[in-house]
Amino acid sequence: MKGSWTALAVAFSAIFSVASCNDYGNTFQGNTGAVISSLSPTNATAGGGDFTLTVTGAGFVQKTVVHWNGQNLATTVVNSASLTAVVPAADTAKAGIFFVNTVSPHSGSQNNGLSNVVNFTVFPPPNPQATISKMTPSCAVAGSSSFPITIVGTNFLPASDPSGGSLVHWNTATQTTLPIVGSISSTQIQATVSAMLVATPGTANVTVSNPPVPNSPAGGGGPSNALLFTVQTTACPASASATATAQAQITVAEETPAVSHDGRYIAYTATQENHAQVFLRDTCEAAAGDCKQRTILLSAAEDGAAANDDSRSPSMSSDGRFVAFSSAATNLVAEAPPGRQIYLRDTCLGAAASCTPSTQLISADPNGALVGTESILPSVSASGRFVVFLAVTPSHSASQAKAQASAQASKGLNSGYRQVFVRDTCFDAANCMPSTTRISLQPGDASSTDEKPAGPAISGAAKHVALAGARNSTLYTRSVAVDDGVFLALTNKPQ
Repeated sequence: MKGSWTALAVAFSAIFSVASCNDYGNTFQGNTGAVISSLSPTNATAGGGDFTLTVTGAGFVQKTVVHWNGQNLATTVVNSASLTAVVPAADTAKAGIFFVNTVSPHSGSQNNGLSNVVNFTVFPPPNPQATISKMTPSCAVAGSSSFPITIVGTNFLPASDPSGGSLVHWNTATQTTLPIVGSISSTQIQATVSAMLVATPGTANVTVSNPPVPNSPAGGGGPSNALLFTVQTTACPASASATATAQAQITVAEETPAVSHDGRYIAYTATQENHAQVFLRDTCEAAAGDCKQRTILLSAAEDGAAANDDSRSPSMSSDGRFVAFSSAATNLVAEAPPGRQIYLRDTCLGAAASCTPSTQLISADPNGALVGTESILPSVSASGRFVVFLAVTPSHSASQAKAQASAQASKGLNSGYRQVFVRDTCFDAANCMPSTTRISLQPGDASSTDEKPAGPAISGAAKHVALAGARNSTLYTRSVAVDDGVFLALTNKPQ
């Protein structure tokens, strides 16, 4: 018996010594189909559309089919030496090396109908070209010490990009690459200008350059447009951004912070560059011993860039997870309405690991009651589900306000200067559709237009809302009867 196994092993050894494997792991005695000599094109760039691949060789027959990574392509036989096949866009959506061969009619391993395999390369898409719109500062006094410069624009690449990321160039008679400070977002980059570069009066062109995609003919990248930096002997004039920053600082000084129930989290307004921004501070109060204090920017776009206009008036849920604020920024959500709006930031603090921080627009109303208003002074219920806020219409004279109130009230639209709305976000509620409800209406009120509008406050359970009027304060509850011109629908839906 041992001799029989030995003979069998020798026989199999002889078989496999002359056999080889195709690309799909099948064993055969060499390719018996056509022969591919070339492909045209030989490569493509990821993200393109459908294209026609020409396969040149010999031995093609009427039913020869082109394979792309083992999948049939729609093939046209031109003649025995040429085929064409359509490569769908989905097959080149990502960069990589793909295998092209042909399959002709065959009958088993001795006649497998397979051709040789030719590689087709799909390169990454080209890097975009950056553009810059603003640079702060744009002037320095000769002899200054080193300082940071902030550049705002589009298509900036982070350092983690395979190309190495965007570079900031200081261009005079020679070009200097400025050291990057911190991380780069798609819209903002900060670099350091050394004292040597501003030692003498003169000018420099500042550009942001994106490197090309490495090892790819697509390449891309290149320098952006240039902004002029001036080095002068006299003091630089105050820039518009500096003036805006000063104004923002004055306004921020009047802001009131919001605190979570346990005192651990604090949401507050502070200036960053030339805008007021909303931040959250984790103090680690009563937290586990491994907690590390940190500050989080809440008024941020999806890519992490700071809000591009003032944000203020934070209000926080009891656990600190949800923070509502008012902002005039247009980059916090896609297709943000103009003017000041109310946004709710889910920080995911205390939530499951699968939670992703996000921002949603709160001052939204499909019925049109918020058209033409600006929304300010939000207040969040304890759970974070409900947000009450004040909607302010543009100021008019007393006669205009009265006429507007009369005309619009008859249509159920905005009438007057101040209205209170409640947004039910349906957070943690089953069978619920987000909705916006108007709960108060104060038409006209022309005698108090010079006073600062007071914001509403919502109770922790979202059952009561208080509003300070021009002459008095009113506490609304869902059981209070109100005038015909006002409807009360502060939501307390079944859970």
